[in-house]
Amino acid sequence: MGLNHSEETHQRLVEKVPQCTGREMTEWFGLMNDGPSFLRFDDRVRWLSSEYALAHGHATAIVHEYDLVKAHRRMG
Repeated sequence: MGLNHSEETHQRLVEKVPQCTGREMTEWFGLMNDGPSFLRFDDRVRWLSSEYALAHGHATAIVHEYDLVKAHRRMG
């Protein structure tokens, strides 16, 4: 599946994640690090959505941002 919205929409969702979910992005990244090691984007989004009762858009934004940060760390 992957990201189905613009980068601008993604950034707006990321900004709202703490307010809407009660957790900062760093907390979500920690949960993802400690959670199941799904390889597929869709599987990680479904896991976050079901495990933490997140809206699909927020789960997608978290997974996409997590992937961006991981890729940046590898390249940097």
